[in-house]
Amino acid sequence: MSEILDPLSDRARRLTHAYKTGIELSETLRDRACLRAAVSGVTLYTKHLQDGYPDWHPASDSFQGMLRLFMYREITGDSYRTLETHQELAEPFGLDHVPDESVLSRTWRNRFDDGVREYVTVAAHFVVKEVHDYGPPVPVVRPKEEVTDSNPESADDDEQTHSTGTEFSDEQVHRTTRLARDHGFDGFDSDRAQNASYEDTQFFELQTFMGMVGCGTAQGAARFQYRRGEEYGPHGDTHLRAVKQFEPEALIEGFDRASDRLLSVIGEEASFRRPVTAAIDVTTVPYYGEVEAMPMVSGTKGEEERVFKFATLSIVGENIPLVLAVEPIRESSAWDRNPPNQVHRVVRRLVQRAKEHVPVETVLCDREFDSKRVYQTLSNLGVNYLVPTRINSTEREVIETMDADGQNVAVESASVHVESGSHSMQFLYVPSTSGEGTTVFATNLRVGPDEAESFCRRYSRRWQIENEYKSIKGDFLAKTSSKDYRVRLFYFVFAVLLYNIWRLTDFLLKAGVDGEMDYAPVLTAGECVEIVVSALIPPD
Repeated sequence: MSEILDPLSDRARRLTHAYKTGIELSETLRDRACLRAAVSGVTLYTKHLQDGYPDWHPASDSFQGMLRLFMYREITGDSYRTLETHQELAEPFGLDHVPDESVLSRTWRNRFDDGVREYVTVAAHFVVKEVHDYGPPVPVVRPKEEVTDSNPESADDDEQTHSTGTEFSDEQVHRTTRLARDHGFDGFDSDRAQNASYEDTQFFELQTFMGMVGCGTAQGAARFQYRRGEEYGPHGDTHLRAVKQFEPEALIEGFDRASDRLLSVIGEEASFRRPVTAAIDVTTVPYYGEVEAMPMVSGTKGEEERVFKFATLSIVGENIPLVLAVEPIRESSAWDRNPPNQVHRVVRRLVQRAKEHVPVETVLCDREFDSKRVYQTLSNLGVNYLVPTRINSTEREVIETMDADGQNVAVESASVHVESGSHSMQFLYVPSTSGEGTTVFATNLRVGPDEAESFCRRYSRRWQIENEYKSIKGDFLAKTSSKDYRVRLFYFVFAVLLYNIWRLTDFLLKAGVDGEMDYAPVLTAGECVEIVVSALIPPD
């Protein structure tokens, strides 16, 4: 189950894409389009779908055309024999003709694997439920009861779910996601007037929707109004005005309050009473446009690309992965008068805020944080650190000596002396995990040569933070071309909040399951955000 439902596995991506396709179809039908037109124009996400027929296969039917045909069939419930009679579907779906029932059967059984069948089924059944729950009526759509009792999972997953006994009802998922959403959203307050036309929560719901469907503000607001009603959601320009009410400092404080509220839900969990391992890293969001008077825009080393940079501190290791702190990066650039970036101050703020929520034992930093000031800052904060260092002349001399002596591992004692203090530390020279060369780590712990290599393997826990960034930016971050940094920061911070809500929801679902806790999610990002933006939005 863990492997199948890894958050960045092909299956997790397929499910997220299936919900996106289903949402687009539902909105098109809500705009009074006929089902045939809606299916013919819907976006199909095929990156993680495998055509079971190779290029040389004699079948002439296009893969996308057959996907559309079977999505139509799953929505209508037509039999293969009935579907064969609807030759008017061929042209709009990109087919020469609708195949006969034997070809249709072979396609479903042989050409479509479990992943493709699941993608078609999840998207189509979502549409059926939406049509019956929210309208308008579409006569050709099958009855809702035909899909609410069905299980679109693959046979292998059925067996695994049954064997573990880990099954969650819709009521459990909805109730738990509502709890996580309420604790997350309640941490933010725009300080807008009490008589404002829209509550803050309605802007948060729209922002969630935009991140889920991956669109910009104007398009997202219009599509959200189709979904929730013209009077329910704000217009795009109204949304942007509300977002700009969140000043950067207040927004970061709001995220801290949200983190505290989210963690309060699981404060009694034993793993959070123990000191945790945290990872600090920097991620970028591309920026295209003029850079004059854009002090928060940074360059990238050796490239012409322009980006916004954000630093995060996340829990890693055998624990629920959550982002505990976010910090915008302001660098000196050729187009502004920013002072040089004091990266140790960023580290201090991140760790201080994280320690308000959980006890932090060890901090893993990216090589970008290789600095004596960073080392001393972490030492002053009372945490252990493990940071890969740059290979300079001193390190090269040690490595050359190791090679000459036939050594794979070496430990060099050293000390840090800066204006903020001093402390003893070590440089650990260990074989690179890539199998080539030597990697050097800095740490303030006493580690002997015999344990240096195994100790440095702890750094591999940082792979989780790279997966976090992929999910935050791929599943939750709404698109925008705004030059206003308040908008950019709000969009990123809110995407991180949604990621945390997803992870907390998944944790709460599994907390009631007997047996060892498995930190691979049972609820995909797409499923969680769909619940937040749809089923949980209406008031009790």
